[in-house]
Amino acid sequence: MTIQQSLATLGRSTVPLIAAAIVVDLAIDPALVGVYLSVGSLAAFVTTMCCGGFILRYGAMRMTQIGMTALGLSLAIMSPGWLVLFAAGTVLGGLGQAVSTPSSSHLLGRLSPRHLAPLIFSIKQCGVPIGLMAAGVVAPWLVTVSDWRTTLLVIGGLCLLTALALQPLRERFDTDRNPAQPLSPADIRANVASVLRDPALRMMCLAMFSFVGLQTLFTGFFVLYLVRGLGYGLEQAGIVFAIAVAVAVPARIFWGWLASRFVRPALLLALLGIAMAGAATLTAIIAPSWPMWGATAAACALSVTAVSWHGVLLAEVAQLSPPGRIGATTGAVLAFGDAGALTLPLAFSVALTLTGEYGAGFLIGGALALAVGLLGLRRPQK
Repeated sequence: MTIQQSLATLGRSTVPLIAAAIVVDLAIDPALVGVYLSVGSLAAFVTTMCCGGFILRYGAMRMTQIGMTALGLSLAIMSPGWLVLFAAGTVLGGLGQAVSTPSSSHLLGRLSPRHLAPLIFSIKQCGVPIGLMAAGVVAPWLVTVSDWRTTLLVIGGLCLLTALALQPLRERFDTDRNPAQPLSPADIRANVASVLRDPALRMMCLAMFSFVGLQTLFTGFFVLYLVRGLGYGLEQAGIVFAIAVAVAVPARIFWGWLASRFVRPALLLALLGIAMAGAATLTAIIAPSWPMWGATAAACALSVTAVSWHGVLLAEVAQLSPPGRIGATTGAVLAFGDAGALTLPLAFSVALTLTGEYGAGFLIGGALALAVGLLGLRRPQK
């Protein structure tokens, strides 16, 4: 599950990380990157709302394969460079990546010992920074040695190979699938309603909205910020990004270990929200006069907080879920994350268009994380 999460993240992150080259080649407005992210997030929102029943009916491993196939095809579709194909590929890619986390949460929720769940989920979610780190190094390098179109085809091919590699595991791990599971819109509405009725799960939804939104700003705009706003070269910016997301790997494991042994997950998430607001502010004030290590340090601070909380939150959602409904409940909570990933990039693009400054968008994301963190501190800790 860690490997498939890494490849899913690599595939979904490739376009934003080489956006500087695409923008120049196609002569388009950089603000369209925000539209790209938001359209993909809209597709992911719909998918995560609906995927619970599909996971129960076809199995978590099969749905993971379908997602990786869709993601690989989406990159191939975008490679000709026509904007209409970018739109189609964005929708397909959002659909593909969205099933990765609910499927793996369903699988690990069945198999993980309760007291180790935050740590196990955090290890699995290390696939996100691993994928981002790989994308930050490999994608710009492939653009340099070939072009951005070839880059999309190569990474899309890796996603398709991942789907094939998972096939031998399907019979072993999809033993709980129920071919008679109904796929009804009423079930989707009931699932969302049950999540919102539970105060603890409702808080997880708010955290997911703001935290995923801020993470999307970092993964979607930071390299573009360095290149277009601060004058970095694409490869240099990719290295800074890769270093930043590399520190998220040990950070995720550390937060998971901390939540498993010493700090209640809900309290840790509230503290992380406040910390990521400070890191977002630091990122927003990076200036061209800063040395490269200064920009890297600011990015690392944002990565340790805004890119490292997932295992703790997903394990908490799994613990709060009704028996046998981990995938469906996780999908419903993740839908709020997709809503944040839809809303905040649009806000970032509007702020960029109005002010011409990239820092304003990071401040917006930081303000939302701060609000959620303070609200979490006010809730009674059980």
